[in-house]
Amino acid sequence: MNALPQSNDRRAPRLNLSDITPAVLRFEDGHRTQGQLEVISLTGGIVSLPKPVVRDSRVKLMFVTPTGPVLGTAEMLKPVSWTQQPFRFVGLEKDDQRRLQESIQSSFGQVSKDQEWIDKYRATLDQRRPPRQRLFSSRLAAYTLAILSLGSAIYLFSIFNTFNIHLH
Repeated sequence: MNALPQSNDRRAPRLNLSDITPAVLRFEDGHRTQGQLEVISLTGGIVSLPKPVVRDSRVKLMFVTPTGPVLGTAEMLKPVSWTQQPFRFVGLEKDDQRRLQESIQSSFGQVSKDQEWIDKYRATLDQRRPPRQRLFSSRLAAYTLAILSLGSAIYLFSIFNTFNIHLH
């Protein structure tokens, strides 16, 4: 089994998986547990498990990608929640590494195609959007002000008339 190269200053591309990707962890004692991959990269990822695994445990991690199955040795890291636990690959055969890399690259290509389509759609909507009309036009504002002024004047005259106040 080939040891993975340690990452230099550049971080490996990570893929957040939107589809359910089952994973199986096989421990050195033969015990197995199932989970779901949530994030994957060439150097590791995050797996959702029913309960956390002991930190620094070495497991065989098996999952299927669109380019084929991947089997690697992983070291479990400190859990980030009750169900999510990161891991790092400590060993991955060349074929498994190639399949994983191809799967990640094809997914990033799909994401960029989807984003390109979304951008084109938004641009089309922006071009077709009619200009916004103002809620109040200046004529409507003037008419409303005139009605309010007339109503206020009538109200004031009725108050003056009620109290027999005469304006001279």
